[in-house]
Amino acid sequence: MEMVERADDEIKEETQTHSPPPSKDQKGKKFSWGKLRRFDSLDIEANAISNHHNNGSKALGWMAILKLAFQSIGIVYGDIGTSPLYVYSSTFVHGVKHEDDILGVLSITYYTLILIPLIKYVFIALRANDNGEGGTFALYSKICRYAKVGLLPSQQAEDRDVSNYKLELPSRQRLASKVKSAIENSPSAKYFLLLITMLGTSMVIGDGVITPCISVLSAVGGIKEATSAMTEERIVWVSAAILVGLFMVQRFGTEKVGYSFAPILTIWFLFIGSIGLFNFFKHDPSVIKALYPKYIIDYFKRNKKDAWISLGGIILCTTGAEALFADVGHFTVLSIQISTCFVVFPSIVLAYTGQAAYLSKHHLDTADVFYRSIPGPLYWPMFIVAVLAAIIASQAMISASFSIIQQSLSLGCFPRVKIVHTSSKYEGQVYIPEINYLLMLACVALTLGFKDPVKIGNAYGIAVVFVMSITSALLVLVMLMIWKTNILIVILYVFTIYLVELLYLTSVLYKFTEGGYLPLALSAFLMIVMSVWNYVYRKKYTYELENKLSPENLREIVANVDFHRLPGIALFYSDLVQGVPPIFKHYVHSVPSLHSVLIFVSIKSLPISKVLPEERFLFRLINPRELGVFRCVVRYGYTDLHEHESFERTLVDRLKEFIREELQLSHVKPNNKDVPDGGESDDGMAIDEEVNKEQENKRKEAIKEKVELIEREYSAGIVHLLGETEVVASKGSNFGRRILIDNAYNLLRRNIRERDEVLNIPHERLLKVGMTYEL
Repeated sequence: MEMVERADDEIKEETQTHSPPPSKDQKGKKFSWGKLRRFDSLDIEANAISNHHNNGSKALGWMAILKLAFQSIGIVYGDIGTSPLYVYSSTFVHGVKHEDDILGVLSITYYTLILIPLIKYVFIALRANDNGEGGTFALYSKICRYAKVGLLPSQQAEDRDVSNYKLELPSRQRLASKVKSAIENSPSAKYFLLLITMLGTSMVIGDGVITPCISVLSAVGGIKEATSAMTEERIVWVSAAILVGLFMVQRFGTEKVGYSFAPILTIWFLFIGSIGLFNFFKHDPSVIKALYPKYIIDYFKRNKKDAWISLGGIILCTTGAEALFADVGHFTVLSIQISTCFVVFPSIVLAYTGQAAYLSKHHLDTADVFYRSIPGPLYWPMFIVAVLAAIIASQAMISASFSIIQQSLSLGCFPRVKIVHTSSKYEGQVYIPEINYLLMLACVALTLGFKDPVKIGNAYGIAVVFVMSITSALLVLVMLMIWKTNILIVILYVFTIYLVELLYLTSVLYKFTEGGYLPLALSAFLMIVMSVWNYVYRKKYTYELENKLSPENLREIVANVDFHRLPGIALFYSDLVQGVPPIFKHYVHSVPSLHSVLIFVSIKSLPISKVLPEERFLFRLINPRELGVFRCVVRYGYTDLHEHESFERTLVDRLKEFIREELQLSHVKPNNKDVPDGGESDDGMAIDEEVNKEQENKRKEAIKEKVELIEREYSAGIVHLLGETEVVASKGSNFGRRILIDNAYNLLRRNIRERDEVLNIPHERLLKVGMTYEL
C-alpha cells in the first residue's frame, strides 16, 4: 500500500506542477499542466478505469451479446470454417496407407483444434486484446505501454507529454520486473520485438494472398464431381475469374453485403455439421475412438517421418484462428466465445469426424473427400454454399490485410497509402486501393502458377504457423510482464501449446521447396519495405529533433517587423511535439509573410487503439501571446478515423475552447496593499469585490475578443503548409546507409502517395515547402 500511495503522490505532484487555481466550474476536472497543457486522463489506456472501452467486458444485455455472436459468424469464421474443404486432401497426399492412420490424423485434428483455436485463442489470446483490438500489432502496442521497449517516434523523450499515457505502478513481482528490465535495457531485444511484430504482420498479409486462392480453388474444384467437362485447367481459370471479381468489388466495402455473410456461413456450418453427423452414423461410428490419444502415438510410431511431414496438412484445420483474434474489435470477447463454442467448434469437429468415417470405407477418395462424402441430393446446394463461403472467407482475410496495413501505417511502419473508409457505421471496414490491386495480381498469379490446392496448402501452412508462433511469443511476454501469471502456468503453456506450434512449424518448413517458400519470400519483401521505411522515418524525426528552432528564434522570426501578417489561419504540419522544425525557417526566408494565426500541427499516431475525441486536440499558446502562435498536437489511435471534412472546424472549435480556459485560468489576484495586517475592513472588502468584478469583466472581454478573432480569421480562410523533405545520406556515410537511404527509401517515396493525399488536404489551400535533410 505504501508503494502504491507513493506512486499516486508522484502522479499528483506531476500533474499539479505550475497549475493555476481552478475555477468553480472546473473543479472535478483532471488537468495536466506541463509544457503542453491538456486534459490528462487517458487513464482508459492506463487501465485506471476498468471496463471502459474494454471489449471483453462491455455492459451489454444477453440479447445484444447473442446478436453480436450471430453477426460474428459472418465476419470471423470464414477461413476456419472452410478448412474442411482441403485439410484431409493436404494430409493424405499419397493416400491412406493403414486403416488406423485415419484415426491417428483425426485424433491429432481433435487435440490441435482444442489446444490452438479453442484454448489459446478463444480463452487466452482474446483476453490480451488492446482495449478491444486484437492482432500482432495490438499485442506489441500493449507490451510497449507496460515497458519502455518501443522504437517508434511517438515514444521519444520529446513526446513524453503526449504519449506518456501509461501510468504504471511499480511491480511487486520480481520475475515480471526482471523480464521488463531485461528487455528495456537491451537494444537488441527492442529491435527483435519490432522485427517479429513486422514479420507477423507480413505473414497476415501473406494470408490475404493465399486464403482466396486455396479457398476458391478448393470450392470450385468440387464441380468435377458433377461433370467431366470441367478440366483442371478450366477450374483454374474459373477460380481466377472469381478472384478478379472479388477484388474488383472491394471498393464498395463489405457493409452492403455484410448482413448476408452471417446467414450464409450459418447455413454452411449447419450443412457441414449435419453431413458430418450423417456420415458418422452411416459409415463408421467407431472413429469416435480417435478421442483416445494413444492413436496419435501409434500413428507416429507407424509412419515416423511421413507422420511428421503430414502435420503440415493437419495444421490447416486451424487456419483463420489468427483472424478470430484480429477481428475481436468488431464484437465482444464473450460473443466470440459463444459463437465459437456453440456453433463453429462443434460443426467443424463433426465435419472432420464425418469425413474420417467416410474415408474409413473409401480409402481412395482422399483427394476429393469433402465433395465425395456429400449425399447426392445435397450436392448442388452444398456446392453453391461452399463457393459463397469460400468467397466470404477470402473477403475476411482481405479486409484483415487492409486493417493490419492501416495499423502499420499509423505506427510509421509502412509507406504512405490511401485509406478509404467504406462504412460510416463500422470503423474497421477500410479499403486501400494500391494494396487491393497488388493482392489481386498476387492471387491470380499464384492460382495460375500453382493450380493445385495441395501445393498452395504447403505455402499456406507456413504463413499460418509463423503467425501463431509469433502470437504465442508475444503472449508469453504479456503473461509474464502484464498479467504476472504464475511461472508454472507459463511453463505449462510453453510446453504444451507453444511446443506443439513449434513442432508444426518444423513440419511446414520441410515443404519449403514445394511451395513453402512463397509466404517466406513475400514476407521477406514486405519486411524489407517496412524496415527501410521505419528506419528512415525514425532518422528523419531524430534529425528534426536535433535541428529544431529554439523558442527564442521563433519569437525573433515572428516578431520581425519586415514580415507581413496576412488574414486567415495557417496550419504548419510537423512531426515534432516540442520545438519548431528546421523547414519553417527555410519557409519564412523564402516567403516573408505569415498569417494572423499560425498553428503548428503535429499529427501523432500512438500505439494504442483509440484516443477519446475530447483528448484528440492538445493546444499550447506560444509566447509572446500577442503573436497568435499556437501548437496543436492531434492524436490518433491506430483504429481512429481521419476525417478531414470535419477536421478544420473541430480544430478551430477546440482552439476557442482552449483560449477560454487559458484566459480564465490566467487570472491574477489583485494586491490588497491597503488592507492592514490582521483583518479586513468593510471598505477593503468592497474594493476587493469591485476589483474582482472589473477583472472579471476584462477577462470576459478579452475572451470574447480572442474568440471573435479566431472565428474571423477562420472565415478569412485556412491555408495548409506542408513540408516536403528530400532525404539523402550524409557525407561520410557507409555504403549500406547510402544504398538504404538514397536508393531503397527514395524509390519507395517516389512510388507512393503524397502526404497531402493521405491527409486529404484540399489542393486549392495547400502550399508545399521543400527542403533536403542529410541523414
